[in-house]
Amino acid sequence: MQKTLEIILSALREQGQPLDANALDRIIRARNRELRGPVRAVAKKKLLPFYQKVKESDPELWRGWDIDDALEALLVRTLRMKPMRTASGVATVTVLTKPWPCASACLYCPNDIRMPKSYLADEPACQRAERNWFDPYLQVALRLRTLADMGHTTDKVELIVLGGTWTDYPREYRFWFTRELFRALNEASDANAQRASIAERRAFYEHCGVLSERDDLAAFARNEQARVTCGELTYNQAIRELYGNDAGWQRASKSQTAALADVTLEHERNTQATHRSVGLVIETRPDCITPGALTEMRTLGATKVQIGIQSLDQHILDANLRRISLDRIGRAFELARLFGFKIHAHFMANLYRATPESDVAGYRALVTDRRFLPDEVKMYPCALVDGTGLVTHWRNGTWKPYTERELIDVLVANMQATPPYVRVSRMIRDISSHDIMAGNKKVNLRQMVDCELARRGGGVEEIRTREIGTRGADLTELALIEFPYETTVSSERFLQWVTPEGKIAGFLRLSLPKASAIEAARAEAESERGVIGSTGCEAMPIEGKAISHQAARDIEPASASAQEERSARGAFPLAADEAMIREVHVYGAVAALGHASTGAQHTGLGRKLVARACEIAQEAGYERINVIGAVGTREYYATLGFEQHGLYQQKEL
Repeated sequence: MQKTLEIILSALREQGQPLDANALDRIIRARNRELRGPVRAVAKKKLLPFYQKVKESDPELWRGWDIDDALEALLVRTLRMKPMRTASGVATVTVLTKPWPCASACLYCPNDIRMPKSYLADEPACQRAERNWFDPYLQVALRLRTLADMGHTTDKVELIVLGGTWTDYPREYRFWFTRELFRALNEASDANAQRASIAERRAFYEHCGVLSERDDLAAFARNEQARVTCGELTYNQAIRELYGNDAGWQRASKSQTAALADVTLEHERNTQATHRSVGLVIETRPDCITPGALTEMRTLGATKVQIGIQSLDQHILDANLRRISLDRIGRAFELARLFGFKIHAHFMANLYRATPESDVAGYRALVTDRRFLPDEVKMYPCALVDGTGLVTHWRNGTWKPYTERELIDVLVANMQATPPYVRVSRMIRDISSHDIMAGNKKVNLRQMVDCELARRGGGVEEIRTREIGTRGADLTELALIEFPYETTVSSERFLQWVTPEGKIAGFLRLSLPKASAIEAARAEAESERGVIGSTGCEAMPIEGKAISHQAARDIEPASASAQEERSARGAFPLAADEAMIREVHVYGAVAALGHASTGAQHTGLGRKLVARACEIAQEAGYERINVIGAVGTREYYATLGFEQHGLYQQKEL
């Protein structure tokens, strides 16, 4: 490994630029021929971790290589694995909450009792979570290490919390989970301390007797899972039987509590940490979006909500046991927007009773009806998984998957309808093909859709298609384009830096709320305050009775005080004369804090976007402007004149 690395360093010194993939492959193949072992002794994925280990643990050898910052940057760019992982400008880390009863029971939703509702054990993020006992600290710490070993900068991290419905979990667990996310970021720069913490946590779970090996976990859940699959038990009943009666799980659960003050302390540390949170994403259902729930999410540092919409056809929602009204979905969008959150909607094609025509019409309503208009969309087809209610309809012929042609036609039409302020993040779930009984199994579905779009001609305006990615941007050629649109509660302005070819280098979302909408939300928040113990999620009729958050506490008792819960709720945090910056994003390969990148980051584009947003808000008559910045971006916005004001940072206009 050392010899191979020294050959690469020599080539980099000679060329003065990163080696392309072919040149690097020639070096690796030549070295493997020299070694003549039964297996490849040298692999690209091992080179960068080897270099980083030498730099950390063998400084004498590392100094002998005479590597300066410029040469190290060339080496990292040459050896970086999967560069698109951080091409959007941040390092994304996905974590899962533990298995827990769900207040809903949708027809299509997987019932894997090793996972939180709707997720499957073979999904990549789920495998990582299970190996780490669903511990948020371990999930973040080890994912950051993997990304660093692949050559990615992890100074700016977007944390994505998956696990069904966030507010179904006890409040003290939510506080603990969030605290540990930030603790992992804050301790990431001290390798020795973090290694010790990881070892201590592993020892704790092992001492409790909580399993983490795949085969052991499969055996642990086998009997209850079989009973769920055949319909003898519901998911919630199986969760309570499996985990509620497991002594090891209970011992571990007793430590999974924290107070809001504990979260705040880690927030304060993160504002100056080497690895900062530039986004915290929380997943929930529309019926759980209330002023109280949003206030708590914002208190925890959240900046984006993922909301499962699935359909905007009431008959289809009802048929799929998605017991929620379109009015309630619309209100969820309105409240999330007023609070400043980015809204990431999940939309599913091919649900029971859906048709290609209804899917196209429903998606068009999602991106044109002023009640909705998300900022980001997961647009994926329904896949049939064993143990779901949909299996019966498949077997009796009342549901069948679309043909490949039908599915691509739907997705192409939806992409063409997507406005320029919306990002379509993905088109498939990471469900293993062996878990899919019927439906799309092709992992390159989006590529197939892109090819069809290119064949048909005509432009696509959605954000991901236009991102500059790892390419650089000629700042002199960028134009600032403003795209206005209206919602039921606000006037929105999407400001974007674009190249002459229409590629996007950065953007800002500005919301100008209507005074009447602010007052209505304030009244709603006031009526909700004082309901201690409520999660903000409506009780849903499941199994013939109301199953709410309180019912889930059969597994672990509550301990949060009424005073703490009131503190988390607070009063409505916004005034009618305040505009809101809901997102600022500049693209390009992730640049370390305080350093330039090969893309558009740290070139002043963000500052200019914020300055223009302030001008627009002032011209519209607003006296102040808020920004829903992440915990780790507070310092940045402070340099732009924003001061901490309750749940937001604020600037006088």
